[in-house]
Amino acid sequence: MRQLPLGVELGVALRFETFVTGRNADAVEALRRLADGESRSPVWVYGPPGSGKSHLLQAACARAGAAGRATAWLPLAAVQGEGPALLDGFEALDLVALDGVDAVAGVAGWEAALFTLFNGIAERGGRLAFAAAGAPSATAIKLPDLASRLAASEVHRLEPLVEAEQAAALRGRAARRGLELPDETLGFLTRRAPRDFATLCRMLDALDTESLAAQRRLTVPFVRDWLARNAG
Repeated sequence: MRQLPLGVELGVALRFETFVTGRNADAVEALRRLADGESRSPVWVYGPPGSGKSHLLQAACARAGAAGRATAWLPLAAVQGEGPALLDGFEALDLVALDGVDAVAGVAGWEAALFTLFNGIAERGGRLAFAAAGAPSATAIKLPDLASRLAASEVHRLEPLVEAEQAAALRGRAARRGLELPDETLGFLTRRAPRDFATLCRMLDALDTESLAAQRRLTVPFVRDWLARNAG
């Protein structure tokens, strides 16, 4: 098996326990069952940016890995430049999670490699998980045999967190970083920042880094000043 490109590793906090489930209980349960070896059916999750696709795929790999299973999570948009030969040998793993299938859809070499991986995993008794922006039928796969196999996956749409759920998730993220996030500061940030959760998380992480460097707490004036300096 080829060594994975540098930077492709599981996020240490991206676990099922740190995922705010919201309206996505069925998707979470499907991936838990896959990670625990209770299900053989491939799982496909899709949804808009910030809905938790990458979090859940990495959580599944982390759970399976903790049980001693060999796993790999691949963000295809980041590794597509490595070429489809990157997938050589992955059929020997217990769980392979392919994130961002859209990035290689319609690319003949990648589609052929995915088809070979799909068949190899099935023969060896492994599991597959996929994530994309849309359902399999809405993903531009050109290879008919691959499209039909992907269409047979257990498919779940991820629903973005509502505002109250986003606040709870941001509080949890701050707590895991050892960051004090007062309610008034959180309210100020969420009222003035983009509403997609991925952007809010990146902003919180950046604020944490800057507050540590400045040795200042996350007060409303501090966040207001940071937003003014980083507008656009």
